[in-house]
Amino acid sequence: MFCYQCEQTDRTQATPGCASAKGNCGKDATTADLQDLLIYAAKGIAQYGALARGLGSPDREADRFMLYALFTTLTNVNFNASRFVAMLREAAQHRDRVKSTCEALAQGVAAAQPGGAALWQPGNDLAELQAQAALVGINAGLPQVGEDVVGLRALVLYGLKGVCAYAHHARVLGYESEEVYAGVEAALVFLASEPTQAGDLLEHALALGNLNLKVMELLDAANTGRFGMPEPTAVRVTPAAGKAILVSGHDLGDLEALLEATQGTGVQIYTHGEMLPAHAYPKLKAYAHLAGNYGGAWQDQQSDFANFPGPILMTSNCLIEPLPQYRQRIFTTGPVGWAGVRHLEHHAFAPVVQAALALPGFRETAPQETITIGFARNAVLGVADKVIDAVKAGQIRHFFLIGGCDGAAPGRNYYTEFAQGAPDDTVVMTLGCNKYRFNRHEFGDIGGIPRLLDLGQCNDSYSAIQIAIALSKAFDCGVNDLPLTLVVSWFEQKAAAVLLTLLALGLRNIHLGPTLPAFLTPNVLDILVKQFGISPIGDAQADLNAALARKAA
Repeated sequence: MFCYQCEQTDRTQATPGCASAKGNCGKDATTADLQDLLIYAAKGIAQYGALARGLGSPDREADRFMLYALFTTLTNVNFNASRFVAMLREAAQHRDRVKSTCEALAQGVAAAQPGGAALWQPGNDLAELQAQAALVGINAGLPQVGEDVVGLRALVLYGLKGVCAYAHHARVLGYESEEVYAGVEAALVFLASEPTQAGDLLEHALALGNLNLKVMELLDAANTGRFGMPEPTAVRVTPAAGKAILVSGHDLGDLEALLEATQGTGVQIYTHGEMLPAHAYPKLKAYAHLAGNYGGAWQDQQSDFANFPGPILMTSNCLIEPLPQYRQRIFTTGPVGWAGVRHLEHHAFAPVVQAALALPGFRETAPQETITIGFARNAVLGVADKVIDAVKAGQIRHFFLIGGCDGAAPGRNYYTEFAQGAPDDTVVMTLGCNKYRFNRHEFGDIGGIPRLLDLGQCNDSYSAIQIAIALSKAFDCGVNDLPLTLVVSWFEQKAAAVLLTLLALGLRNIHLGPTLPAFLTPNVLDILVKQFGISPIGDAQADLNAALARKAA
């Protein structure tokens, strides 16, 4: 295996990347290799998919499969090699069906036949699949094209993975877009062509950023259309006595289905990690047994899950190897999976409910503590006049957006220090699980405007962008001229997609950490620094002072 797609990649060797029997995420070499091959298979589907689209017959089933397939290859999503073997067989079936459609539509008219990935046939057994995977990994062609081109290909691929993950979240809620599917196909076809020009690769990376903006808008419409506009909400973060289920991951549709399945059972539902924002949606918080949030960010799950006295439902992503203490009471659903852990499909959550009724639950009610969430764009822009007046009056000097993925690597205390060090006349907006670094700190308010505004999940970057655009219009300036600093914490490929969106929108001077992506070579990083002003995080107080001084100047 060779993988360097996430922030926790091995950096102890001369060439950064996980290249041993098991990656730092817990993914074994077999699974990693099969994921590489699945991406290659998806390129082949896209080659024929783009042809079919050009002939007026896009294949929705194949498009949906490509979203799901790429989602399963994100960091901390699916670790089950047998499921990848099955998906590889399924990928070949999709490709062959779309190929047949193209041949039928062409009706003897000469047309260019795709090669490369489009010609792939799955090996007969695991050994043959692994042999195929060895030829198509992320480092394929390295001796010929060099590390800069391979790194830029990785930037495009990893951004595309994030796009597909967000698009899948929207799809399962019933929201799809032919424009999005066409964009995903185009990106895969581009990668299948084995591009070698740095300029073309960067151009396609930024195009993915624009596509991801459309996807985040689609997902925002899916979430708000299904569950209502988020509204400021106090969420209990201490348990109450009773039977309980813990839901982690990102999928709000799975949470809704579980809430329905537990109606009238006496079982309380707690959210974990990136599911915390669910409490701000009117339709979800209307369920009286949505009891509160338990624990912290994804990297705390082994201790959080071990201590939770009920079953756990893991949706979508951010899974770590389950410990023996809870392996028999954790369930997965959707793209996520681990060998030996029971996987549930089609919202058939009866086994989770049965486990909750059999397990002890919380024996006592702890003293109530709450945090306030739900400051999506409508909530913030609803008081935009007060915000603008406070800025003009000098009551609000600066805005900081401190958000993204959390993680276990050293250096992430930077975000705690930065947020808590922000002066009292500044406002901190946050999103993603990075918020757990400081969301229990008491920030106070400025004239009734809370100094900490939790915008939601990582995909709620869309809300942050809309807030920034609205403020720039109100102040008749560009977004880069606002008293606003972006401090981004990245970990995996959804964050890569969001970063590409910010760059595509022309946002500059983003502070990125805790370390820079290993696939960004010095030459590629130099391009990003010169064109977009990206900088690695440093000392929290020094960066804070510099941000305030730059805007003050």
